[in-house]
Amino acid sequence: MTLCFVLILSYVFSTIAKTLSAKDTFDRPSNAADGHYGHWKDFGKTFDKILIANRGEIAVRVIKTAKKMGIKTVAVYSDADANSLHVRLADEAVNIGPAPTNQSYLVVENIIKAVKQSGAQAVHPGYGFLSENSHFVSALDEAGVTFIGPNSRAMFMMGDKIESKKIAKAAGVHTIPGYDGEIEDVETAVKVANDIGYPVMVKASAGGGGKGMRIAYNDKECREAFRLSKAEAKSKKFIEDPRHIEIQLIGDQHGNTNVNALFKDVTRRSLKKPHSVHIDEATRRAMGEQAVALAKNVGYFSAGTCEFLVDPQRNFYFLEMNTRLQVEHPITEYITNLDLVELMIRVAAKQKLEFDQSEIAKPKGWAFESRVYAEDPEKYLPSIGRLTKYIEPKPVTADGHDVRCDSGIVEGSEISIYYDPMICKLCTYGETREVARHRMESALDRYVIKGVTHNVPLLRDVISHPRFASGKISTKFLAQEYPKGFKGAALDDKKKTQLFSLSAVVHAMRDLRKREWISGGGSLVEFAPKKEAWELHVSLNKTGEKEVVHLNSEKDGSWTVKVGDHDAVNTRVNWEVNAPLVEAVVAGENVVVQFLDPLPVGYRLQYLGTKFEVSVQSPRQHELSKHMKEKPKLDLTSVILSPMPGTVVSVAVKEGDVVAEGAELGILEAMKMQNVVRSPRAGKVAKVSVKAGQSVAGDEIMIELEKEVVKKA
Repeated sequence: MTLCFVLILSYVFSTIAKTLSAKDTFDRPSNAADGHYGHWKDFGKTFDKILIANRGEIAVRVIKTAKKMGIKTVAVYSDADANSLHVRLADEAVNIGPAPTNQSYLVVENIIKAVKQSGAQAVHPGYGFLSENSHFVSALDEAGVTFIGPNSRAMFMMGDKIESKKIAKAAGVHTIPGYDGEIEDVETAVKVANDIGYPVMVKASAGGGGKGMRIAYNDKECREAFRLSKAEAKSKKFIEDPRHIEIQLIGDQHGNTNVNALFKDVTRRSLKKPHSVHIDEATRRAMGEQAVALAKNVGYFSAGTCEFLVDPQRNFYFLEMNTRLQVEHPITEYITNLDLVELMIRVAAKQKLEFDQSEIAKPKGWAFESRVYAEDPEKYLPSIGRLTKYIEPKPVTADGHDVRCDSGIVEGSEISIYYDPMICKLCTYGETREVARHRMESALDRYVIKGVTHNVPLLRDVISHPRFASGKISTKFLAQEYPKGFKGAALDDKKKTQLFSLSAVVHAMRDLRKREWISGGGSLVEFAPKKEAWELHVSLNKTGEKEVVHLNSEKDGSWTVKVGDHDAVNTRVNWEVNAPLVEAVVAGENVVVQFLDPLPVGYRLQYLGTKFEVSVQSPRQHELSKHMKEKPKLDLTSVILSPMPGTVVSVAVKEGDVVAEGAELGILEAMKMQNVVRSPRAGKVAKVSVKAGQSVAGDEIMIELEKEVVKKA
């Protein structure tokens, strides 16, 4: 079998584990958002019916392309997904079991049964779940069903991290220098470290997932790291301040290998700058050639991604290969005007790639992708619930290709505890990096999500961060810029003035509507004279910052607003009272605020992605509020609440146990993540209200400690 590869390397940034993946690339506009792509007009003979072995946004994404190609689709769904969007969009749907993934989406036998029941000729796995399970591919082969992806041999070989690195070395691909054998004494460790070159990472041989890893910059630190890494250790060169580069490729089963100049610059926990001056043309070309060499070495075809680390000196090292459609594929589609799902289907049907590398060698423009999650951006904890209000940002350019939303939900959809809490992959495009970045800011400002906590505040803060705007970012971005975690948007004087101004205008416009309703006969007992001027005391509840705002309504529909000692500015507001979006021009600058909820005295608004509770009072209300007693705060030092809805995996204590501050009390699982619940202080356990296997709601009391006794002096 011969292979044909087109290497699609799209330059992207991404952020935070599972939470944020904001990505930017240099690319050209595409019709990807509408499902129209500009290559084959005749799709040729592929399949009559395919089954999508996945759920959510990726299932919806595959269904859209299949419909475009005239292919019937079969959705699979668990009990929890019976009313999901992907089920409604597919031509057929088959139930595959209860909500837990290990009883539904991860059960090979259930998927095979659904394939046979539906008569599907091929299966697209999406990403996640069974997408990189070689046993699943083999089972489909035995059933005479085509897998839309690589063959089981290539998947198995590249899925084993150790084996894939051996294959990479054999193919002449750069790998991270290291000693893979066990090091049994400290002097051997020091010798190996010197042979590799400092800094090195010393890792306990039995460690996994970052456990037992320590960084050493010299012999002394190496000796200490070895001592702390247990008796046996392995050493690898530590790549400082790395760039995480992902090279996406697509290959057919017929011959030739082509490489272009696009690639993703990705980091899982931080942001990367696009179109980096750090990665020169020679490095791009060398990385692309090595990625293709590796793929050809294992007979790989279909879509796949090779991941590399690149150090400050442009040395690059192979990490692993993802043998599936990449989560970030919309960026590549923006870049190349290709539909990667279509290409995967065509390759699986043994068609040739009928475009040449020159067509995608010189892309234009830039794009960003932000992964929007139902997740607390400060605690990185998932959120569940029903989307009571959901409005995706709309394109604003004439061609409609400046904004793309890949989602699998609609208003009323439920984010459950059983699955990944991704809401949407939000993409924006622009002719320049700044245009694309500003369009992402605007799209995030206009993204209305109510009913669940979401990570838009962090996404919005990152995309606007001066360091990110300058492109001077690395894998350490979040740790360096948010050392104590993200705490919401920090408002400078100008931004605070804008928020105070719009809070006052919102109040005045609601006041005017009330007066119009009364004057129009809405009330038989009230009289409301016309009003054109307001004096309001506006304050931010969280910080206590306050200003007196004077505003006047003008005959042309605009407002003159004076905040504190600042000069009065003209403000134009486009808002249907109580609608979610408040669009304004404040002193000539476009500003968007979301109206979330009215409060007893004020409003909950979203500004720059962050929610603010704003108090708005008349002078009389402000005067009387000074005499109001503050509501006493609840003492939560003796109760341990569930940080999120989920299932109790284990309980580590019983009544009467004495625990130290930070001690593990139990483990809670939600959305495929296990979270350790720890004691907020030292004390004795007074009551345990949960047990293993029990489902709990968010903020439900799990464990109580005996109250602290305050000794009098």
